[in-house]
Amino acid sequence: MQLASYISKTVNPILGAFKRATPHIDEDGVVVPHTHVRPKRVAARQNQTPTQNDTDALVIPCPDPTAEDRERDFHQMRGQRLARQENWHDISSAIRLADRSLSKTSGGMPVADLISYGARADVVQACEHALLSGKPAKGAPILAGIEALEEVLAECGQDYIIAAIVAHAHMDIAWAWRGTCWDAEVCQRNKEAFQAHFDRARDILEPFQSLTPKPAFLAAAECALRGGCPDGKLKIADAYQQLIDLDPENARAMRAMGNHLLPRWFGDYNQLELEARRTASRTQSTWGAGAYTWVQLDAIAFDDEACARLDVSFFVDGLRDILERTNNQYIVNLMAAYCANTMGNARGGHDEADQVRSQIADCAKWIIREHLTELHPMIWAHAARGFDNSLRVRCPDRFAAAGQADALRIIGNLFRPDIAAGRKVVFTEDGPVTRPA
Repeated sequence: MQLASYISKTVNPILGAFKRATPHIDEDGVVVPHTHVRPKRVAARQNQTPTQNDTDALVIPCPDPTAEDRERDFHQMRGQRLARQENWHDISSAIRLADRSLSKTSGGMPVADLISYGARADVVQACEHALLSGKPAKGAPILAGIEALEEVLAECGQDYIIAAIVAHAHMDIAWAWRGTCWDAEVCQRNKEAFQAHFDRARDILEPFQSLTPKPAFLAAAECALRGGCPDGKLKIADAYQQLIDLDPENARAMRAMGNHLLPRWFGDYNQLELEARRTASRTQSTWGAGAYTWVQLDAIAFDDEACARLDVSFFVDGLRDILERTNNQYIVNLMAAYCANTMGNARGGHDEADQVRSQIADCAKWIIREHLTELHPMIWAHAARGFDNSLRVRCPDRFAAAGQADALRIIGNLFRPDIAAGRKVVFTEDGPVTRPA
């Protein structure tokens, strides 16, 4: 699909498709469209505000921004600044260098991905805002932005870096149209817009399919592309395994593969279990049993049956291996919040799944006692929302405050006997210690 055809089929109808939606802002600062159903795990949270005594008795560093936040912002803003300067040569060079060295932030985020997102952020965020609120921000470059990216692509057609950036922009916009709900819940207009954007992304990446050796940045784009292909089920696992072989330290790829292997997307429960075990075997030197945990992490949070089928012992062994190999506070907070909040507050009507969730929630106790030295509220806030990538946080301060309240409540309950005895719990570089109040 060429640019003129794409604009005719997808972009032009956007202006006529806006409806005056009436989103509201939840108590934690998240924008919720009027049709959104509040997740069970959030609704189930009760008595989440820590008492004053708990707050006074807990002393834990809470850096703002965290080291991970600073790293991510630096690389993303670099890509955004260069794009605004139309310096696409430097963007391509920076991404190519980061991709060749497989550079990552301290929390494991690929630097190439961050620069790439920064380069397309203005265009993508303008479209997301318009689709969410029904009213584009003043001066938002919705049409000009996507057309400008296509013009850049026309000028740099032989550069797979630029092609992947533009393809990712189309895929980001496609997911903004579709959302992450079940296919039956998506209206036909949005499905058509979703598919048109993915068709365009596939056309953009097609000339680079046979590129060898395959760069990890391009392999990641091809994995993302499988998520919008009608025949995605046929090749999704192979695509992700290729990416994981190229970059075994990229846990995000494992998490995405596990999610896409759910029946609601392109796999089934047997394939999910098989690929999780295969990935653990192939990356044992990097993660130990940790890859099994990474692959299952989001899948079991979203799907009761996948959760019920989980090999809990293998999963917990993987948790321990991940934390022993990284012991980065971003990862520690991620795992503690996932166990305590994402799984601990996701009780439903599936008895076997609830039993598994209870066992995983108990892991938060030893993670906090053995590994936690500082608090990252934003991670806890996202954990309470099930790490939903479609969230639109309008009030970051309220969102972080909700996450901090959750974390302090959970930690306070863990150390309840010490606090009740009048002692203070102080988190040091070596972990929590109790001291006289």
